[in-house]
Amino acid sequence: MTEETTAAATRQAASAAARDSAAARDGESVHGASRAGAARPAHGQPTDDRETRDQVTARDQVTVCMPAEGAYLSVLRTATAGLAARLDFTLDEIEDLRIAVDEACAMLLGQAVPGTGLECTFTLGRDLMTISVSVLSQTAKPPASDTFAWTVLSALAGSVEARVGPGNRLTIVLQKSREPSGSV
Repeated sequence: MTEETTAAATRQAASAAARDSAAARDGESVHGASRAGAARPAHGQPTDDRETRDQVTARDQVTVCMPAEGAYLSVLRTATAGLAARLDFTLDEIEDLRIAVDEACAMLLGQAVPGTGLECTFTLGRDLMTISVSVLSQTAKPPASDTFAWTVLSALAGSVEARVGPGNRLTIVLQKSREPSGSV
């Protein structure tokens, strides 16, 4: 994939997200995701970008579905940064999460069944973001937790867990808490 293809996929995903957001505000139902990837709020969740962090509840979720190919990971890095910024994570915390999502995806893409999708669900709390990245796996073997890559991932994300679910679905769950601001 070229940079042009990646840029086109990013534009397409942003356009789809904007259409879905507008449709949700207008009371229309939003179904599924496009092949190139689309962000969509979970059913019944707020979609207005003007909401403040204080309005975010533990139930807010955003799911991004895309082909399980490395060329589309820039979409996830951008979504991760935007959602972490919405929760007032620091710039360092945001960059750590972007790198952690990229690393988790790299671990999963090596085991993904060719031609299948990658799903990333962001669950937002007041001071906590949980990111679940999953693929349909060929081997259904979780990444080893005693490797350097896993140690780096744990340092970046805080809490990391790997699961094998039904149908050989391999999931890595990252959980990062926002550091207290220190302001009084």
